[in-house]
Amino acid sequence: MKRAAAAERGGAARIELCGSLEVGGITPGVELMRAARAAVRVPIFAMVRPRGGDFVYSAAEFEEMKRSIEVARTAGMDGIVLGLLLGDGRVDVERTAELVRVAAPLPVTFHRAIDESADLFAALEDAIAARVARLLTSGGAVTAPSAAARIAELMRRAGGRVIVVPGSGITAANVGEIAAATGAKEFHAGLSSVVARDTEAAVFEREVRRLVEAVDRGTKN
Repeated sequence: MKRAAAAERGGAARIELCGSLEVGGITPGVELMRAARAAVRVPIFAMVRPRGGDFVYSAAEFEEMKRSIEVARTAGMDGIVLGLLLGDGRVDVERTAELVRVAAPLPVTFHRAIDESADLFAALEDAIAARVARLLTSGGAVTAPSAAARIAELMRRAGGRVIVVPGSGITAANVGEIAAATGAKEFHAGLSSVVARDTEAAVFEREVRRLVEAVDRGTKN
């Protein structure tokens, strides 16, 4: 919980909570969710992902995701982060929409599973059809800064129907440029490219503060 508290002190407006970062993040355990809720006041969005690997889930895994949403709700989480694809690379609209209904009134973010979709712009429309509140994306690239133009086009096509949140590789050094290029107002950053996971919380807090200050400057220009 040290990093969650450090992120809050640094000015983060929201925390995405997940377990097993070494596999890209999975559903956090209920004790971790409760501990995070006790440690910070800012909204916490819990990842709902039953395993690492791809985002094509079995019927049993889908049922587990529904149960995980209910656990997150009872643990005091403020939102859910998830992503489901079909075997052909399209967004699984039907089951995503069902999870959005299960999560209501908690908002749902469709995470970077969308960056593995067969057609990013078609996936945008599918995610909107499933009624997610946010779309976390690197524009289909490894990092968001390398796909700023594509993210800007996603935002143009979204037209305010969903909040597009650039994520991956975002730091204080580049967020102003991304904000200017895309018009985005919200950003997702784990800061792993500038702060190692075993770095002291005070260093992480400092980098979060630098990022938040850069976002403020970038979105006001």
